[in-house]
Amino acid sequence: MSVLLVEDDMSIAIVITAALEAEGFSVVHCDSIAERDRLLGQGRYAVLVTDVMLTDGDGMEGLPTIREHFPDMPIIVLSAQNTLDTAVRASDTGAFEYFPKPFDIDELARTVRQAAGATGGAGLGDDEPAPQGLPLVGRSAPMQAVYRMITRVLRNDLTVLILGESGTGKELVAEAIHQLGHRREGPFVAVNTAAIPAELIESELFGHEKGAFTGAVARHIGKFEQANGGTLFLDEIGDMPMQAQTRLLRALQSGSVRRVGGRDEVKVDVRIVAATNKDLEPLIAAGQFREDLFYRLNVVPIHMPPLRERADDIEALARHFLVLAAGEGLPRHQLSADGAAFLARQPWRGNVRELRNFIYRAALLAREDVIDEAALAPLLASQPREGADGQGAENLEEAVARWLVRNAPRPGQVYDEALAAFERPLFAEVLRETGGNQLRAAQILGINRNTLRKRIGELGIDPDAYARRN
Repeated sequence: MSVLLVEDDMSIAIVITAALEAEGFSVVHCDSIAERDRLLGQGRYAVLVTDVMLTDGDGMEGLPTIREHFPDMPIIVLSAQNTLDTAVRASDTGAFEYFPKPFDIDELARTVRQAAGATGGAGLGDDEPAPQGLPLVGRSAPMQAVYRMITRVLRNDLTVLILGESGTGKELVAEAIHQLGHRREGPFVAVNTAAIPAELIESELFGHEKGAFTGAVARHIGKFEQANGGTLFLDEIGDMPMQAQTRLLRALQSGSVRRVGGRDEVKVDVRIVAATNKDLEPLIAAGQFREDLFYRLNVVPIHMPPLRERADDIEALARHFLVLAAGEGLPRHQLSADGAAFLARQPWRGNVRELRNFIYRAALLAREDVIDEAALAPLLASQPREGADGQGAENLEEAVARWLVRNAPRPGQVYDEALAAFERPLFAEVLRETGGNQLRAAQILGINRNTLRKRIGELGIDPDAYARRN
């Protein structure tokens, strides 16, 4: 079997040729689009392996036409332009596989062997234009793995579970899957399951009928129905209460929901993308997360790397955030090489979210057009750091600002989430002082006892945990 290799880097071409010949293929090599088209017109090939950047243009531009003329010939794309845009373009041309450089030559050889055995030229996707404004930035090897996983789920409705630390960009991956997939014309509905009180989460997800409970003065359409025809993103799924997990599993299995207080099953057509910053397996072992729900959600896992594992992307991210900041009315700045190197050396415990907010702060406060290490170092040093006892040495105003940076609450939910974040430690401390006595705690706080009881229930605080034991 013969492989047509289109590659203008002779050193790479030699290595690929040797690997493919070891697999029993004969390899015909060229380095241009014109020569590729001439060779395709003269013979038939089992597989086409092509780079993107060639001596006379973009190697992907003519691939849809090649697929029309040679529908049974799989196409494998190689590229040093390691962006999500390139991965999606490869998918949209119907490529059998996409390899970002540098790649494992043995894996490429195995893939060519698999492609040669495939029929019908079945590839990663259909001929559809890729939307602009792709949300993810980075060309590091860990992000290449993310991009390749995204391209595999664009043309199907398989459930995706995005795993990663807080601030790594899990929602951006969910948005990319929606924006680039065949459901892009439908709604994208995101819900943070950790931010909804336990007694309200079923109503939020599945809706409720009028009179279903006290305060239900009208029918409410839940997130499942709101997302009908599109994508439902369930963030922080590891914090979902067990009862809601049971109903979620039933909805996923049946493809329908029943509103709280209702009798009728409502059919819904949604793609589920879930995310969590927790390791679910220990929660399963502890009986806090349903194992059958985990397997239902974990059809296609995508692991978002922490920023410390993709330091090569920090410069690109920082420059990207400077552009975004300028677009939002902040002063326009450039980042110097030593400034980029300085940023790459930092730990960024808050991941991309922390980097973004720091860059916005730098854009606001920097006095020079070019931001260098000398400008960045004082700003980074002034950021509140945790002390040895784990408590930040900052006043309340600084604590609020830090909380907003770290948690980035969704617009429309800032007040509720901030209030809960403030009340939880406040009520816990007062209950600790009163030994769990709610009446005394309410008197100290200056609020009604029933109000305190209601709020500690909504916040999941157990007052008995603070009761003094003799």
